[in-house]
Amino acid sequence: MNAIKAVLDSWQQAVVDENLDRIMSHYSDDIVSFDAVKALHIVGKADYTDHWKYCMELCGGGIIMEIHQLAIHTSGDLALCHYLSRCGSVQDFGKENIGWMRATVCMRHQNGEWKIAHEHYSSPFDPESGKAIFDAQP
Repeated sequence: MNAIKAVLDSWQQAVVDENLDRIMSHYSDDIVSFDAVKALHIVGKADYTDHWKYCMELCGGGIIMEIHQLAIHTSGDLALCHYLSRCGSVQDFGKENIGWMRATVCMRHQNGEWKIAHEHYSSPFDPESGKAIFDAQP
């Protein structure tokens, strides 16, 4: 489990550093993502790289990505991780545009390394208004 947590820690730091190459090094080539931003789902590393570029452009003042309440479960060459994520960006004049998200990450051990094979980020929503709820608290 330490190796899996190390992958998530490295990925988180790469996101905060806005280092796209390091971010993408944590994903398998056949990554499937259900991200909370724009697309319903994204398949493959090339398309997910383009999606990450888009997301990083939205965060001009810096990215905030925190992992809270991490749980890791393993079985053989598969790992399931889930956590709450405080994520967003720093906007003009240092104001944070941030909210809490739910995250599920599935990893696969391949070629001696743990790689993220599936990632799912979501936020709760109000069914009456159809709007996401970003100010929910853990």
